[in-house]
Amino acid sequence: MAIGMYAASIPVYQRQLGAISKVLDKGSAWAAARKADEAVVGATRLIPDMLPLTRQVQIACRFAEESAARLAGVEVPKAPENAEKTLAELRARIAAVLAYLKGFKPEQIDGSEGREVVLTIAGNPLKLTGEQYLLHFALPNFYFHCTTTYAMLRQCGVEIGKRDFIGGV
Repeated sequence: MAIGMYAASIPVYQRQLGAISKVLDKGSAWAAARKADEAVVGATRLIPDMLPLTRQVQIACRFAEESAARLAGVEVPKAPENAEKTLAELRARIAAVLAYLKGFKPEQIDGSEGREVVLTIAGNPLKLTGEQYLLHFALPNFYFHCTTTYAMLRQCGVEIGKRDFIGGV
C-alpha cells in the first residue's frame, strides 16, 4: 500500500513539533534550575551568523503550516510577527500550529502529489509538484530547523538526547 501525502506530512509535523515542544519544556526547566533568562536561551546561536533558537522554532512552525496549506490548496496563513522571545512563548506558538494542523483532513491533502506548487525564491519562481515540494523542500527544511533547535539546546547544556528529539515512537 502506498503512503498518502497526508500521512507523509501532517502526522510527521504533529509528532516532531510535539517532540520539539517537550525539548523546549526541558530547556525551560534547565533555565529555571540555573536561574537563566529564557530570552537569553532563545537568543542562542551555534555561530554568530546563524539565526537564533527562537527563529529556528518559528521557521519550523512556518514550514509545517505553509506546506499543509499549499498541499491542501488553501490560502497560506499570514505569518505571525515572530514576537516569541522565551521558550514558553515558543511552546505556545507550537501549540497554535498543532491546532491549525489538526484542522486538515486526509481528503484535503491526499492526491496533491501532482498539484503545482509555485514558490518565489530570491525573486525567482520555482515550480514543483506537490510531491517534489513536500519531499525535497518542505520536509528537509522543517527537519533542518527542528534539528538545529535541538543542537542549540544541547550546546546550552540541556540534558536531552536522541529519544527526546524523535519523540514518542
